[in-house]
Amino acid sequence: MSDEAAAEEAFLAVEREVALLFRRGRARAADMSRRVHPRLEGVAYSMLGFIEEAGRVRMTDIGLHFGVGKATISRQVKVLEELGLVARELDPLDRRSSLVSLTSEGAMRYLRARGGRMAHFRALMATWETADVAQFADLLQRFNDLTDEPIEA
Repeated sequence: MSDEAAAEEAFLAVEREVALLFRRGRARAADMSRRVHPRLEGVAYSMLGFIEEAGRVRMTDIGLHFGVGKATISRQVKVLEELGLVARELDPLDRRSSLVSLTSEGAMRYLRARGGRMAHFRALMATWETADVAQFADLLQRFNDLTDEPIEA
């Protein structure tokens, strides 16, 4: 097999595996959200994770992180707020903007769901050497860094 054909085969394999990862990830995202609260759907778990990591975050920054508009973020945050999982306050530096943070209930529910997810990852990768897990994380980060850029036609 030529180098060019081998490279093409490798890229096709990456595309296939990434597509499978994304499909499974979307399916599991809704499940993880429901583990936090039965009324949550879709991206809620990821959004709670972003807020948990940030501590307090502007709603506009949530939208930028997830690549969605203000209206979508407002609807999502409203649901989280109604369920008592997040609190919203005016940004003291910009009174037109809101800061969002997890409530103690939201943090407890999110961290419990994440703990279950981490236990699942540990079980899946139990036979992997720590160095392999670290290398996998590094490669995923490198790949994710590349995907920050829009796809050109």
